[in-house]
Amino acid sequence: MGVKIKKWNHFRGELPTYHSELASGFDVRAQLDGEIDLAPGQRVLIPTGLSFAIPPGFELQARPRSGWAIREGLSLLNSPGTVDADYRGEVKIIVVNLGEEIVKLKDQDRLAQM
Repeated sequence: MGVKIKKWNHFRGELPTYHSELASGFDVRAQLDGEIDLAPGQRVLIPTGLSFAIPPGFELQARPRSGWAIREGLSLLNSPGTVDADYRGEVKIIVVNLGEEIVKLKDQDRLAQM
């Protein structure tokens, strides 16, 4: 099944792709103008610069990346985040710092799997 992807004006980089034949998801990257220092317990809404034309009867789910979770204590606040088939706006990711240290988020960081 193909899903059309729209790049918003502030999107930079390559469109997400599956990294292997059996991969269940693709990584989405932060689209930031600068860096964000995310303190322990703090949450932030991160733009992806993308929207998706999901077919009726399906949804897209955003999940935390395991590497960020184990190394930095980052997660997605509403995991899994659901993108409904009728939503055509920009997908944004709610990132929360569950760790004990400030985490620096940068442009093009891979923050979630979809």
